[in-house]
Order: sequence, then C-alpha cells, then structure tokens
Amino acid sequence: MINNKVLSIILGGGQGSRLYPLTADRSKPAVPIAGKYRLVDIPISNCINSEIKRMYVLTQFNSASLNKHIKNTYHFSFFSDAFVDVLAAEQTMQSDKWFQGTADAVRQSMHHFLSNDFEYALILSGDQLYNMDFKDMIEKHIESHSEISIATYPVNAKDATSFGILKTNAENVITSFIEKPAADLLPDWTSDTSKEMKDDGRNYLASMGIYIFNRDLLIKLMENPDTIDFGKEIIPQSIHKHKTLSYQYEGYWTDIGNIDSFFEANLGLTDDIPKFNLYGENRVFTRARILPTSKISGTVLNKAVIAEGCIIQAKSIEKSVIGIRSRIGKDSVISNTYMMGSDNYESLKEMELFKIDTLIGIGEFCHITNCIIDKNCRIGDHVKITGGLHLKDKETDTYLIKDGIVVIKKGATIPKGTVI
Repeated sequence: MINNKVLSIILGGGQGSRLYPLTADRSKPAVPIAGKYRLVDIPISNCINSEIKRMYVLTQFNSASLNKHIKNTYHFSFFSDAFVDVLAAEQTMQSDKWFQGTADAVRQSMHHFLSNDFEYALILSGDQLYNMDFKDMIEKHIESHSEISIATYPVNAKDATSFGILKTNAENVITSFIEKPAADLLPDWTSDTSKEMKDDGRNYLASMGIYIFNRDLLIKLMENPDTIDFGKEIIPQSIHKHKTLSYQYEGYWTDIGNIDSFFEANLGLTDDIPKFNLYGENRVFTRARILPTSKISGTVLNKAVIAEGCIIQAKSIEKSVIGIRSRIGKDSVISNTYMMGSDNYESLKEMELFKIDTLIGIGEFCHITNCIIDKNCRIGDHVKITGGLHLKDKETDTYLIKDGIVVIKKGATIPKGTVI
C-alpha cells in the first residue's frame, strides 16, 4: 500500500503569540475547538482517514497538555506499527538550540524520522482547519515523478499578500514562487483556477504549508543548517532544482492564525450547512470521554452547537458553540460566543466544603455576546459582556479584548455584576 510508505510530520508551530491568551499555558495544537476537539485532532484525523497512521507532532512551547491529549486519545492495535508521537525540542550533541523555524524543526528531529522505513514525508501544519484526502495528493505526487509536492489553495487579492504565492505550467509543475508579495506585484502572479474560484475572485495560488518530500531529497535538503524555514527558504530554493508539483485544493481550508480567524472558524460551525463539515464521512477523532448527555431546561436554541455533559438553564443561546461540561444559569442570554467548557464538575459537597461563591460556568441573568470563554472560567450572576468593534484592544488579569472579541482567560473569575 502507498500509505505504508508515508511518514507524517505535523508541525506544532511556534509560541502561538497571535492566539494569546489561548496559548498562554498550552501549545497551539492543543487549543480546544468546536466544543470538544483540539486543533491537532484535525491533521491527525485527516491522516487516519487517509490511512496514514505513523505520525510525529513537533512542538516546543507548553507541550504538557498536548502530550496528555495525544497519550489519552490515539491508541492503536498492539500488533500495528501505527503511532502518534510528540517530539518536543530537545538538546542533543548536534544542537543545543530550540527550533528556529519549520525546516529547522524537521532537521533537528530527523534522527527520529530516519528510524522508520518510509519513502515519502508528508509535512503538515498543526493549526489549520480542513478536510483533505492525502491519498490523492500522494498518488499524484508519485504518478508525476515529482520530488516535492505542495498543496495549494486559490485566494483573492486581499489574502494573497499574506501567503506564499506560486505559478505553474500546464502540467501543474511549479515554475515560480514568491513569499507574501506586495499588492503592486500581484498582477504578475495570477493563475488558472476553476470557474467557481474565478467567479469568487480567487485567482492566486497560495501555499497551504502542506508538503510531500521524497525521503532522499529531504535528507539532502536538511544538510544545510542555514535554511530554517520551508516557505521562506526551502521551497523558493528548490523549485528550479527539483520537480515540484502543485496539488490544487478547493475545499474548505482556513489557517487558525489569530483570535479573529479562530473565533470565525468556530462560530462558522453553527451555520445550517457549515463550510467545515463535522457530520460527513471523514470523521474527526478526539479523546473518547464518558460523559452524560446534555440537559437543557427552558432555553431557546438557535444555531447552537452543544457538546456533551452540559447543564443549561439559559434564556436563549444563539449562534454559539458550547463546550463539554458547560454550565449556564437561568435567564442568561448568550450569542456569538464560543464557550470551551470545563475539565470537571463541581459537586454540591465541594460547593459547601470550599464555600464556592462563583461556580465554574456562566451564572444567572448574564448577557454575553462576541466572546470566547476559555476553559474552567467562573462568570458570576448579572455579568454583562458586550464585545464588538466599539471596544479598544485591552488586557487585564482576567480578560483580553482583541479586534472587538472579548477573550476570558483560562480559569479566570469574573465577579458578579461586572460589565465589559
């Protein structure tokens, strides 16, 4: 089987500063999405659905929760060679530095990869939301006798300046590449995309940061310690020396790079027909939890996604994602909000013993809109949070405002009657 010849390398990203405070004490791939998953579940699930079951996840910042999630989630048959292993940056005799970039992360971890038998390395990002059949991409890579393949995505002129943009010939072989071109250069970088993409103004082919390398070439490219990034150095330097194929993808794909894109991607799951489909045949895998069904009393729900184990008495929930074990008190109104939920329940005994005044979850008579509520937060009764562009960017000990979105920090307590 082709997929037995493939090793998947998932790049966990750097410090994830643009997703702060969600990355304050967890790595970017460990950030919760869609109420019950983690970002890393997306590339891992795409690999499993594509029958690729040997995966390394590379990370160096706050990797404890990611390690725990992967250890508790991805168990394969004892008689299988399948695995998902986390490789954190480590000091070795060859290097005492942290990962300096995407290519440097792969270079420093090569000794782990080479202990496996593989012909093709599939390199993925750990912070993207999409469904892709990697089998088709791998087959086209082999059929075309390419040495490198890059998954590409049609984008419009506004977005093109944020990506690596490339051009191809009639055989989809990449002939030129530019990293984050200035707007005045774009007229020279249009590509032939499908009619549907053209009608949407998407005339530029952007690199998705998804690559296939032939094993021998990857080893050779990693010998140069001065090249530390795939997009900025490896790819531009390779396209004229090694046959590089463009694999054009036109399904849903988004790069979860900042708070705004993260918020939009999660709330998009509440659409009647969401662009990212959790209900299709390509399943998204995550940790199997033994949780009760959600209990909802007297609540009007409209475009709401509710995870397992919730206890909800809200007045209404609209266009919101409510995560596992969430508790929402009576007569609260929630809209345009992603509530991540909590890691455990508080028992009546604990409430009495520790004299807990503000419970984990959202209290009674609250009004919350345009908000991300991280895990294990306590929001008291009569709290009003109204996010929107009328708010200036701001950070306090318990919350951050970015682009009009109010982010309640993990484990924060918002006292009764607070107005934000």
